[in-house]
Amino acid sequence: MTTSTKTRPSTDSRNQYSGPGMVATGEATALLRTETTPPIRVFGTESIRETFDDLCLQQAVNSRLAPGVTDLVLNPDAHCGYGAPVGCVMVSPTHVYPGPVGVDIKCSMSLLQLDLPAEAIEDRKIRRALISAICQRTPTGAGKGQRSVTKARHVNRTLGKQLVTEGASDDVCRALGIPTSWAYRCEDSHHVGHDETQLALENRLETILGHRHMSNFSDKMQQLGSYGGGNHFGECEVVEVGDDDRARDVAQTFGLIDGNVAFLSHCGSRGFGHNLASGQFRTLQDKFDRWGIPLPAGDRQLVYAPLGSDEANDYLDDMALGANFATVNHLLINALVLEAFQEVIPGTRGNLVYFISHNIARKEIVDNQPAWVHRKGATRAMPGGHHSLADTPFAKSGHPILLPGNPRDGSAVMVADEGASASCYSVNHGAGRVLGRRHAKRVLDQSTVDAEFDSNDILSNCRKYPFDEAPAAYKDFNEVLRSVKSAGLASEVARLKARFVIKDASKADD
Repeated sequence: MTTSTKTRPSTDSRNQYSGPGMVATGEATALLRTETTPPIRVFGTESIRETFDDLCLQQAVNSRLAPGVTDLVLNPDAHCGYGAPVGCVMVSPTHVYPGPVGVDIKCSMSLLQLDLPAEAIEDRKIRRALISAICQRTPTGAGKGQRSVTKARHVNRTLGKQLVTEGASDDVCRALGIPTSWAYRCEDSHHVGHDETQLALENRLETILGHRHMSNFSDKMQQLGSYGGGNHFGECEVVEVGDDDRARDVAQTFGLIDGNVAFLSHCGSRGFGHNLASGQFRTLQDKFDRWGIPLPAGDRQLVYAPLGSDEANDYLDDMALGANFATVNHLLINALVLEAFQEVIPGTRGNLVYFISHNIARKEIVDNQPAWVHRKGATRAMPGGHHSLADTPFAKSGHPILLPGNPRDGSAVMVADEGASASCYSVNHGAGRVLGRRHAKRVLDQSTVDAEFDSNDILSNCRKYPFDEAPAAYKDFNEVLRSVKSAGLASEVARLKARFVIKDASKADD
């Protein structure tokens, strides 16, 4: 099996699923049995469950049987990933696993609500001007950074060290022109080290700056405020709040404005997070080799570290450093997007609705004990009244869940229901791929993809929209949402309808 730390999933014949099938337990729920553990809980309608291929199911079973794992959930967007499926939740009170976090640490979603009515961007010339203004500030493409655009915020080494150890602190936000109030609209505005101190991160950073894989630290800091490539994007939306009383009430708490323009962003920790994760995979894989430690299902992508070990402490510190970068990256992008709107449409105002991760391990209380909940392509979903939301703006309502779909069918803002406890308080992170990139390029047609955008009056910065990112490359988003609703996990608050997309055709970071 390959030792590469790239995101290509394992293809060894041992990973082809040959176990028992799923047993449906409801319209959008099922159980996937293993040989020795309680079954894996699966969420998705029958048509969605049919999109789970053998490799995805085998990765789920392998992950559930791995040391220290006490629970595993498959969400509707599940598909094969790095060791563990993308679209899964993995719980362990005793071990940490880099694979179920991935190489794009804290890949996330954020939503900026603007005070503009939809009519303000109806004119295609206005939208073209906005695309230009945004692209002058936020680079797209793998490896692209602040030097490749004219109106970026430039980050020197000193500020870079500060932001990866402090996250969205007041000082960091002020230095970058980010409203300090936005930090209160984050799932986590900052992360601390393995011992819950910032000092641990400062010490760890000084250590890894001497490592070869982090010799380009200053260059990686130049990627702050950029999208990257592949499935990462910025998308101008029109908000359509649901017509029921709960949706309207929750939308008001979230700060959503029906019929107004919003901006949705998807990106993560860029090259810095990739360097950190790749270094961790190499270190742990080398240790497993040296000590002859058995790999779960023989899969090098499922290496792990017991909590309390030096290896676990180093991983948790590195994950926190990458997560802090991702947090500030998103907040800066939103500040730059707002600045671009203000350049084109003077007087525009905007507020952050929420920033939420879908590639992270978080310490949470599960079954009355602390455990590390690994969400790989999965989104936290805490309902109103959950203890973790105390003293936040969302204590009564539940927090916003940001689910990207595709430009044609839109994206969604949801809120968790009480039933989310069955999924470890998690839902899917989007639609989920149904066609691999190579397969999509073989079977999809560029002219059809472009015509679909034209017919829906959706503009893009791409001369040709990358058809491996076309709507047809992803699962049916409406059916995915139906799965979430039918399973009682979350309810829809608003639909977001795309008006233009900022995108790059390069390889994705996650």
